[in-house]
Amino acid sequence: MKKTLLLLANGFEILEASAFIDVMGWNLLEGDQTTELITCGLRKEINSSFNQKFIVNCTIEEVDVDAYDALVIPGGFEVYGYYKDAYSKQFLELIHEFNKQNRIIASVCVGALPISKRGILVGKYGTTYNNEPRRNELKKFGVTVINKNIVIDDKIITSNGPSTAIEVAFLVLERLTSKENSVRVRKLMGFINV
Repeated sequence: MKKTLLLLANGFEILEASAFIDVMGWNLLEGDQTTELITCGLRKEINSSFNQKFIVNCTIEEVDVDAYDALVIPGGFEVYGYYKDAYSKQFLELIHEFNKQNRIIASVCVGALPISKRGILVGKYGTTYNNEPRRNELKKFGVTVINKNIVIDDKIITSNGPSTAIEVAFLVLERLTSKENSVRVRKLMGFINV
């Protein structure tokens, strides 16, 4: 079983997280049935953007990185406390551990910022939310910012906004399983006309 950890900070965007929940879930039921997704946060109860409450499967302290094949980090809104969690020592150390073990790390929108703050994207290519302050912050962390929707540098995937979440989810599924399986799940979910 290929396991993905969905790391949620307070203020995360539901749309960005739900893309991974659905794609991995559809694969578990209708695809090659080899993926499992686990949600995680600093606390068991996480508030999303727009003040919706979620209970995660585990806390960061409970995570055994060896048990996972991929880490996914959705972005979120500063006004809802996103960076307080995303830039915390525990959050950044977990990202570091996944990188140290050469696991897939994928982010959507400003989810690239904690990855880059930890130094993982120094000298690499990446992208983030398509506004000047966030792109400048990414540059400040030593990242070569590319003006594309999705940027892949080795095992790290970054993207520039909520609209990219489903494509990033399918890319992660492809890397965990196969291109053929990812295409099959796309078709089943109606993202490719048959």
